[in-house]
Order: sequence, then structure tokens, then C-alpha cells
Amino acid sequence: MKVFIASDHAGFLLKEYLKPQVDMVDLGTDGPISCDYPVFAKKLISHVAEDEKNRGVLICSTGIGMSIAANRNRKIRAALCCNEKMAEMSRCHNDANVIIFGASIIEDINALECLRIFLKTEFEKGRHSRRLALI
Repeated sequence: MKVFIASDHAGFLLKEYLKPQVDMVDLGTDGPISCDYPVFAKKLISHVAEDEKNRGVLICSTGIGMSIAANRNRKIRAALCCNEKMAEMSRCHNDANVIIFGASIIEDINALECLRIFLKTEFEKGRHSRRLALI
């Protein structure tokens, strides 16, 4: 499994906090100068969509923009998570392959814990596979 991370300018500091905590490939942005979140969402989802084992982390100010952009790709199941329960359920019930954080919504340490849960939680399959097939 490869883990990719990307952010816009609003998520840059949280991205920089998370990177050394987990082995990830940084796809940008490279600083806090204003940029367009869809560019970085598109870059990340292309990498995650290449292999079903890959995972991604997207960060913007609220997480809403990145969520909308990422979920336009049918191979992506991106979940905006604000707490540990959401991170766990995004994986075990929804087989999410991208976790999204709103840097102005979540504390750094909470985002890190959510990310760790997201990366270690397995998809339960069963009835959840049937539900995903309906989407």
C-alpha cells in the first residue's frame, strides 16, 4: 500500500505535520501561497485510483472542496472525517480510500489519530459490499 498526501494552501501546515508521522508521498502544495484545491485533489486521486491498495489524504480549509473534487472519480471513496469514529467507519463500512481533513476544523493531533485509524482499519465487506455496489 502506498499513501499519498496533498493539500491546498489552507491545509499546508497540517500536511507538513502529518508527513513525518506516516510514510507518505507528498504531491503538494509546497507552501502556504494561495492555490487551487482541485489541482491537488486531481493529482492525488489519479495515484490512488491506479491501485485499489493505495490510500490518500487530502486537506483544505474545511475539507468540503476536496471532498467534492475527489468524489467525482468513480474509483474514489473519499470521506471527510472530523473524529476517530468517522475515520473508523469510513473504512470498515464504506471502504474509503481517501481521508479528508479540514485544517480549520480539526486539531493536528486528532487528524493524526484519525489517519492512523484510517490506515489500520479493514473493510468489513458483507452487507457493506452490497451497499457500495448500489452506488
